[in-house]
Amino acid sequence: MASTERIPATELPASNAHAALAGRIRAWGGELGFQQVGITDTDLSAYREAVRAWVAAGNHGDMQWMENHLEKRLHPAALESGTIRVITARMDYLPDGTDPQAVLADRDRGYISRYALGRDYHKLMRRRLARLADRIREHAGGSGRYRAFVDSAPVLEKPLAARSGLGWQGKHTLLINREGGSWFFLGEIYTDLPLPVDPPWEREHCGSCNACIDACPTGAITGPWEIDARRCISYLTIEHHGPVPEELRPLVGNRVFGCDDCQLACPWNRDGMKTRETGFAAREALVAPDLVELFEWDEETWLRNTEGSPLRRLGYARWIRNVATALGNARPSRRAAMALERKMDIEDPAAAEHIAWALGRQREGLRAG
Repeated sequence: MASTERIPATELPASNAHAALAGRIRAWGGELGFQQVGITDTDLSAYREAVRAWVAAGNHGDMQWMENHLEKRLHPAALESGTIRVITARMDYLPDGTDPQAVLADRDRGYISRYALGRDYHKLMRRRLARLADRIREHAGGSGRYRAFVDSAPVLEKPLAARSGLGWQGKHTLLINREGGSWFFLGEIYTDLPLPVDPPWEREHCGSCNACIDACPTGAITGPWEIDARRCISYLTIEHHGPVPEELRPLVGNRVFGCDDCQLACPWNRDGMKTRETGFAAREALVAPDLVELFEWDEETWLRNTEGSPLRRLGYARWIRNVATALGNARPSRRAAMALERKMDIEDPAAAEHIAWALGRQREGLRAG
């Protein structure tokens, strides 16, 4: 247990005081449930050209917010004036007691990304980071400015985490840690405190392995460290608001929210660290759900079953769109076809298009016997 005794600013030279405070920040982070905390400066010059080129090529799809606030993402002080340091933190989220491969192999069940089986991480992690910032402010004599982020603002979080020593970006672009794999969330605190920085993770440990690239169902990982979001199932099922391109729908399989295939294939996740955070424990109704049952949830049932969940960001119409896609890829059955027929009058155009597509696939399969 780390000491919470305050260090008077007059007791130590400023550099020693900040070094001591940095050590305590890491200890407090552990007490608050983070697996690792690092500190870096705001120099993202090594990443700017590649990020700008990625956006210019349209690889961000219709995530217009990435384009609108690009320079704030690349220059932390442009987002939060006076920022000279970024405190980064990671928190494991993989729930115990689930078998993702078994769900993916069962075409009649819906697959939900492992990060979304429990409570929404945004609020949980932001509260913890805010508490960490409060401790820092108190022990810095009330001085300093702090702002916490958890996937909630234009922050280039993976490069910042790599620069602060939390891991390296794998060929799938996700951050990988030697001990923790990649099943973790990231969060940041922007501050004007001149804290000592941690050494960056200077080399990647993927070597010649291309397991994540080979595993991607839609070929969205177009090369090492290159992602075309427009083909990514996580983007298509979560960020994208219109119909999924018809040629990609069969490749989506039974994934109704997100995709974990690149992480499941990664050798660094063979012994994936299971979360100790009770808020991320899997909800039984979402672990290996029957697709027809998911599709038959009315909006009231969906709201009740997704309360406090990341699934809420979809809205009911996009939920139906996604489950309909999965039903179009499920084994042909009269039960599935009848469920689709009952929702043919849905008002949302994208959902209606996917239901019609799925029903056509089900009927064709039934005719083929």
